[in-house]
Amino acid sequence: MSVAVGYASSKEGRAALHAAINEAALRATTLQILGPAVAEESTASDLDIKEAIQAAASLGVRATLRRHEGLDPADIMIDASYEEDVELIVIGVRRRSPVGKLFLGSTAQRVILEAGCPVTAVKADVGPVA
Repeated sequence: MSVAVGYASSKEGRAALHAAINEAALRATTLQILGPAVAEESTASDLDIKEAIQAAASLGVRATLRRHEGLDPADIMIDASYEEDVELIVIGVRRRSPVGKLFLGSTAQRVILEAGCPVTAVKADVGPVA
């Protein structure tokens, strides 16, 4: 079995990576990092992924990267959720204003509603209000 995490180069993506590493360690399983899309690769995303793989290894978790070529991130995560060995999907979600709370992000909403396994939604830490 494994934990899969939808990664995007953002603070929410990094929060999802950290939560997924901890979940994989708790479950004594592997971690699949889904993304970023080839077109969205950057020095920052490469560094985030390298650090996540090292952090996972320090906890005894084998992490692998599955890049995707221009496919919809929601489709990638939903497809992964139906794979036999995936037991949990972890996604990062953004905080919303009171009006924005009426709508979850379309990717997160689709994954939560259509996934074939449990989904954990993670928010990034919030710093002090300036």
